[in-house]
Amino acid sequence: MTETHPHTHDHGTRHDHHEQDDAGQMEILELDAEVLGEHIASIIEWLPLTAGPRHIVDLGAGTGTGTFALLDRFPEAHVTAVDASPGHLRRLREKACARNVDDRVRTVLADLDADGWPGLGTPDLVWASASMHHLADPERVLRTLRGLLAPGGLLAVVELAGFPRFLPEDAPRERPGLEERCHAATERFHAEHMPHRGADWGPMLTAAGFTLAGERTVTVDIEGSRHEAIGRYALSGLLRIREAVARTLPAEDLAALDRLLDTDGPHSILRRDDLSVRTERTVWAARPR
Repeated sequence: MTETHPHTHDHGTRHDHHEQDDAGQMEILELDAEVLGEHIASIIEWLPLTAGPRHIVDLGAGTGTGTFALLDRFPEAHVTAVDASPGHLRRLREKACARNVDDRVRTVLADLDADGWPGLGTPDLVWASASMHHLADPERVLRTLRGLLAPGGLLAVVELAGFPRFLPEDAPRERPGLEERCHAATERFHAEHMPHRGADWGPMLTAAGFTLAGERTVTVDIEGSRHEAIGRYALSGLLRIREAVARTLPAEDLAALDRLLDTDGPHSILRRDDLSVRTERTVWAARPR
């Protein structure tokens, strides 16, 4: 999974909006995999495993960014991909078939905040990337995972330090610092609705009965010229941010943001040659005590 920016909808159109929101999330997840795949692979390579895992659970699998990176790294492994979105899991299954690894992937639809998890077996590795902070009670989930893992198994919790930044700090010229103000507005929403976002998972893992086996922070700083998808990644991300902040941004900031998001206009973010992807990813690896 990756960071998304929730927003509310009118009850009468909730179903249509849910489908649109699901499609928007899928686009972000696909672009996240395309642009940040190298960093995800480096985190998997770092994991302090004592042996190659045979059964992996990808918790909050989305459309399969982690699933396929794990399958590539561990060719003997099978992955159980768990997510609450039927659309995400359908897309993951399509990709697994296209890659001829569908016999190594099992998809499970589950709300991890609900009581009574489906059977997930006894995995050697649980991979939870950008998913734990969405949970209402992550401490309870961590305790459940502790009982789920095979003896000597490993839990890897991976979190982004917020959604990536794309624009230079002095951009756009007429409203410098626009992107940071947009993110500040989303932080107020996240503080209320996702209080575990940005948490230090080390103490929580310890409290849940794990022993920390390692922690690593990976800095992401990719120049736009290195990857043609960065413009689309920035556009998709800022479109979702706009949905969350439209009612709270000053009119001048909203107008400047709309100029960036107008793909036919002269100020479109797709026309900029100064974009980059800047963020950090931290991974906590832990074993049950």
